[in-house]
Amino acid sequence: MQENYYFYYSDSNFTEHGAHLGHNANSANAVANLGFPSLLGYHEALPGIQLPKVLHPFAPQAPSEKLIKRYSIQSKIKVVKLPIPWPFGRVSHKLTATSTLICKYYLPVFIRPAVRVVHSRNWNFIKAAVKNKIPAIYEHHHYVNRKFEPEIVNSPYFRVTVTVAQPVLDSLVATGMPPEKIVMLHSGFNQNFLGRHPEKAQQWRAKILSNSDEKLVIYAGGLYGFKGVDLLLEVAQQLPTVKFAIAGGKDSQIQHYQHLIQSMQLENVTLLGCLPHTDLSPLLQAADLLAHPHLATREATFTSPLKFFEYMASGTPIVASKIVTLQEFTKSPASVVWCDPDDPKEFAQSIQFALDHYPRRTDGYSDTLAFVNQFSWESRMKTILSYVEKAA
Repeated sequence: MQENYYFYYSDSNFTEHGAHLGHNANSANAVANLGFPSLLGYHEALPGIQLPKVLHPFAPQAPSEKLIKRYSIQSKIKVVKLPIPWPFGRVSHKLTATSTLICKYYLPVFIRPAVRVVHSRNWNFIKAAVKNKIPAIYEHHHYVNRKFEPEIVNSPYFRVTVTVAQPVLDSLVATGMPPEKIVMLHSGFNQNFLGRHPEKAQQWRAKILSNSDEKLVIYAGGLYGFKGVDLLLEVAQQLPTVKFAIAGGKDSQIQHYQHLIQSMQLENVTLLGCLPHTDLSPLLQAADLLAHPHLATREATFTSPLKFFEYMASGTPIVASKIVTLQEFTKSPASVVWCDPDDPKEFAQSIQFALDHYPRRTDGYSDTLAFVNQFSWESRMKTILSYVEKAA
């Protein structure tokens, strides 16, 4: 077994889509693309006990074709499915908690000898890594509701906390995180989004549009109210001649919005469901315009939306809400029309303005494509790993 892996531990098992899962997978994938041995670790629930797997849980292997397609990851990365046998995770008790198995058994016995550094959003895992003298990178994207243990965050093995927004950074400092051990970096985009797919993009347009003269506005992301999906439906009401396509969401959310679309009698809105990144990239390039209608909610103060960077990587013009965490991009050279959040009338007017001033280009807008390069996952991970090397 090859040693000195970078190891990203995800406490979710990739059975569903989710922005945090894309973040986890792309972080580990980017490290592999930088030329380092990289592992993505996640759970595999087992029926029964299955002692052979529990006694030999650390088995790096190639990622599944499903995982590769879902997140456009390359084959350089390896994965480890950490087996979770009964009763762990099923019986509610501290001794049978999944984290107990991971942190008290798998980490010190099997993970520690094979890794050079660990990276995770899971605080219990990070604490256990530090206690086992493993260099650790902590990823934290939300407001803090705990006090950080001084003996952990001041340890030389606790290398850096990575966050995505200034308000969260302030929250980290206020709850005990040393300021010198925090770096603020936006989320990134997978470089496969830069590849051009004119034929597949045209196939999407033919599938969604009734005729070649129609304009296509696409939203791709989570189907949550705070992300502006309901607002976008109000916008569609105001622009009946423009076609709107919405990609993403869980089955229950898709069903909810399908009923809402029917009740609003919207004939210009299509739900595409949750798409793998291999299909999403040409879809974004198929659009005349991409919609980013995030509301001015509490979430808007700490989110660094993956889709905004994927949107830019497609080279397609964007209409976006001016939320707190995207303010710095309002002066960028990217082809974006900005508007105030929570206002469907202004968003509709901005869409019409963008459609009039930014005609669709099959090769994308060059200024946007040049600007977005700095936000690749590889660039992000190179910066993060530099903190590990500085402290070595």
